[in-house]
Amino acid sequence: MTLMKSWVASANTADTPFPLNNLPYGVFSVDDSEPRCGVAIGDHILDMAAVEDAGLIELDEDGAFDLPFWNDVMELGPEVWAKLRARLQHMLAEGSADQAAVEPYLVPLATAELHMPLLVAEYTDFYAGKQHAQNMGAILRGSPDLPANWLHIPIGYNGRASSVVVSGTDIHRPNGQSKAPDADMPSFGPSKRLDIELEMGAIVGTSCDHGTTITVDQADAMIFGYVLLNDWSARDIQGWEYQPLGPFQGKAFGTSISPWIVTTAALEPFRTATPPREKELLLYLNSTTDGLFDIELEVLMQPAGANKATSLSKTNYSRMYYSAAEQLCHHASGGCGMSAGDLLGSGTISGPEKSEYGSLMELSWAGREPFTLDTGETRTFIEDGDTLTLRGAAKGDGYQIGFGACEGTILPAIKFPA
Repeated sequence: MTLMKSWVASANTADTPFPLNNLPYGVFSVDDSEPRCGVAIGDHILDMAAVEDAGLIELDEDGAFDLPFWNDVMELGPEVWAKLRARLQHMLAEGSADQAAVEPYLVPLATAELHMPLLVAEYTDFYAGKQHAQNMGAILRGSPDLPANWLHIPIGYNGRASSVVVSGTDIHRPNGQSKAPDADMPSFGPSKRLDIELEMGAIVGTSCDHGTTITVDQADAMIFGYVLLNDWSARDIQGWEYQPLGPFQGKAFGTSISPWIVTTAALEPFRTATPPREKELLLYLNSTTDGLFDIELEVLMQPAGANKATSLSKTNYSRMYYSAAEQLCHHASGGCGMSAGDLLGSGTISGPEKSEYGSLMELSWAGREPFTLDTGETRTFIEDGDTLTLRGAAKGDGYQIGFGACEGTILPAIKFPA
């Protein structure tokens, strides 16, 4: 597919993340206005509440867009999602008869504040990147061998929906228990090994009832769209607490997502297959649809006071072993009900080369191999004042499908009450 032309001139350049091919969904406000739904097009946002009030789009008689989240639209289902996308592309296409009616409802992106694009119902994080799992095994256990179950099921844990924040939200360094290898007792205090994990987040758009199951193909159709996701991780806290039940406080302090939901429909031209299976999956995990997407990803770090960020890693979502649809199918396979607004983290995305590692734990090999930033400073883990940014885009013929940055700055730990 090539670039689709729009009468919004800024949407017709190869470097915009928001061409007519994309039309991602977000929530914005201007000045003191209430947050409401918007669609990114070039360097503008289409005010969906205003467009709805003007009668240019009608999805639901009660209104779907004068809200600070997209959950109500999600719950209307895939047929309505397709209808909405087709109507938006028609209104915004070059030569559209709707231009004069729609143009007054464009808001400059530079003047808007972006908010969480959805109400996160539940949050589940997976461990589905093979290279990352092998790297962590080598770092922590001295062997890259995978756990016995890893090639058979997408491993995950249930996280905290309250921890999910939109890009640009500062994150305080977490306090917690950790234990030095040579210490007799654990200590409590700010994490010293603060990390990121480069992930994609899949947003469930329609529900399945408790006590029912779904196929991988059904799960794929349930996914409304995708965001960039940074699973901030306190490695020292995590290392002390994670056995026998897995991550807890080391993951519960913050998860950042990009501000725009890129719909599955926008990503369709970039579908790609999961890698060959080293162990044949059980039948319930079979599918007829390629479940991954060719999305280029990048991690950047910028220390406080630095005038530019350093690129630390570049990889691709296609490096994953399990797709979001496989993860969702497995999640529901025991009868767990899934809801509109559920967020599934892919797990850390790493490639085979060090330049493709998706966490600082891997890039510094647990702190044993410091890396140097463009400023000349060295890092093993995140220091206070550092800003970490995730970027991602699917690259087409003369256009790209972008997500907006997923960014967060680390602030000092909050002093714990005496």
